[in-house]
Amino acid sequence: PSLSLPAAAGLIVTRIPPFLRFAFVGALGFLVDLAMLWVGLDLLGLDVYLARLLCFAVTVTFTWALNRHLTFGDRRARDLAGMAREWLKFVSVNAIGLAVNYAVYAALVTWGEGWLASPYVAAGCGSIAGLGFNYLASPRLVFGAAR
Repeated sequence: PSLSLPAAAGLIVTRIPPFLRFAFVGALGFLVDLAMLWVGLDLLGLDVYLARLLCFAVTVTFTWALNRHLTFGDRRARDLAGMAREWLKFVSVNAIGLAVNYAVYAALVTWGEGWLASPYVAAGCGSIAGLGFNYLASPRLVFGAAR
C-alpha cells in the first residue's frame, strides 16, 4: 500500500528527534527574523534596537505556528480559544528567551567590534542564545502533555 504525501511527510517528521525539529523551525524562524530586521532597518528606517523588537512579533508567531504542527503536533490545542491561550503562553515563554536573545544582540551591536557588531551577526548570536531556554520551556509550559 502506498502512502499519501502528507502521511509520508508526517511519518518522516515523527522520526526526527523533537529538538532537531524545534531547531529546524528555529532556523526557518531565523530567516524570517533576518527578513524582518531588513524590513525594519532598510524599509522602515528604524534604529537597530526597535527593528529587532519588530522581528520578535512576527517571528514568534511564525515559529509558534510551525512548532505546533511539526514539533508538538500531538500536544497542540485544537479549538480557537485553546489556540489563543497556547499562542499567548508561547509568546510569554519566548519573551524570556527574547530577553536572553536581545541582551546578546544589544551587547554585540553596542560593544562588539568588526563583524561582531553587524546587526545580522548579532541577531544570529542572540537567536542561538535563546534557543535552549525556549526548547526546554515550550513542551512544559506551552504545549503540555500529549492529547
